[in-house]
Amino acid sequence: MTLKPLVYALAGAGLVAAGSTGAFNLNPSTWLARDTPAATTPAAAPAAATTTSTPVTLVVTAAAVAPLSPDATPNFRAIAQQAGPAVVGVMVEGTREPEAGESEKMPMPFRGTPGFPGMPGQGRGGEMPFRGQGSGFIISVDGLVLTNAHVVRDAKEVVVKLSDRREFKAKVLGADPMTDIAVLRIDAKNLPIVRLGDAQQLQVGDPVLAIGSPFGFEQTATRGIVSAMGRSLPGDAAVPFIQTDAAVNPGNSGGPLFDGTGSVVGINAQIYSQSGGYQGLSFAIPINVALKVKDQIVATGKAQHARLGVTIQDLNQTLAQSFGLERPDGALIANVAPGSAAAASGLKSGDVVTEVNGEAIVRSGSLSSRIGLATPGEMVKLKVWRDKLPRDVDVKLGRAEDDEKLAAGGSRDVEPGQLGLALRPLSPDERAEAQLEQGLLIQGVAGPAARAGLAPGDVLLAINGQPVSSVEQVKSVMAQKPRSVALLVERRGERIFVPVNLS
Repeated sequence: MTLKPLVYALAGAGLVAAGSTGAFNLNPSTWLARDTPAATTPAAAPAAATTTSTPVTLVVTAAAVAPLSPDATPNFRAIAQQAGPAVVGVMVEGTREPEAGESEKMPMPFRGTPGFPGMPGQGRGGEMPFRGQGSGFIISVDGLVLTNAHVVRDAKEVVVKLSDRREFKAKVLGADPMTDIAVLRIDAKNLPIVRLGDAQQLQVGDPVLAIGSPFGFEQTATRGIVSAMGRSLPGDAAVPFIQTDAAVNPGNSGGPLFDGTGSVVGINAQIYSQSGGYQGLSFAIPINVALKVKDQIVATGKAQHARLGVTIQDLNQTLAQSFGLERPDGALIANVAPGSAAAASGLKSGDVVTEVNGEAIVRSGSLSSRIGLATPGEMVKLKVWRDKLPRDVDVKLGRAEDDEKLAAGGSRDVEPGQLGLALRPLSPDERAEAQLEQGLLIQGVAGPAARAGLAPGDVLLAINGQPVSSVEQVKSVMAQKPRSVALLVERRGERIFVPVNLS
């Protein structure tokens, strides 16, 4: 079992802006990071397809423009002129608790800058103020705006700035951390809008254009091509990302990605970088995914996600041959959670899921995204390879939220004194591969644990010096209501103590 790789937030250069998480970094040679909003001052802090079958509802009004021919050479000038007025800046202000040693990670000229880390005694209860700026785009003439959830995380005030420099206070209708989508509403009429496309029509090599506010530079356009489709990134298994080489930097978060016809096909969200800036690997959330989440948020204020209840991994040729498969296609089930939808349907460790509702599963990430974007309670038909024979298994999917029982917590709304970790014991295969005698796999983080930089895929080895092999041991320590705990964590074969402030 290959333990899940980790998403690192970039906090090593520039001012800390909204949405940065400050995760500790054991191996800084490669960082996978959310493209965080840029600070509103000149320097900024980096903070940080398998496709869906969701139908796309086009927003068509008099403000929409006719699409360009997909066979024509893209006219990026025309796209920027037509769609640019619907691209907005999203400015945020709020307070949050600083990460341990956060000011030391900042460049010397910016330590102690007013309103940013380094000023003693700011905020209440150890909290510090922050300001930041991301991007977004208007999808309805009456003021509906899409952006990233991490852009507005912890924000107390959100202001949307239009291309004509008008500013409107925005209401956050809802934000979905799993897909990193947020929906805003501004009180305005007859607004310019983008035309929405279909990410499922994209192919590798197609031209794309990104427009946003990198480092606060508004209405910046950068072009590139689609580099890959259906990328599954660590910590974001529910999203089949579009990979491009369009230059995306901190502040581009939430901005639109256009195809060659001038239609929005994605929302720029993450970069893969060793430096914290653009290095040719940018990732966008498919607009099909965003619209499905948007519909749920507009209707109910939140998005719900389904859960199968399995730990999965990719196959290699050796594993495929041992299971009697000709090719290493499919998602290998390494573990089935007790009481889960998978357990109720009879799925077993060692099963290989090769299809979901008739659609082939090539990599494990494809299964994660299809299930994560399904509706709780939905019936899905899986084709499973077991004992060198195919078989069909019908599964009624569970609710992802029902599985997130946080140790010493109970929900993502973590109360003071709670740790904020979703834990489970390592399976025998996981222990053998990681060469560990004991430990708990971190499946979800919230509250203090998230602020301390812990991430899904980390392995908790000890708490306050006590080795742990069960969730009950962690709860026993938390029952004493400590103000802080020291966690020994293993990540990618390296160990580090992580202090977690619970006060």
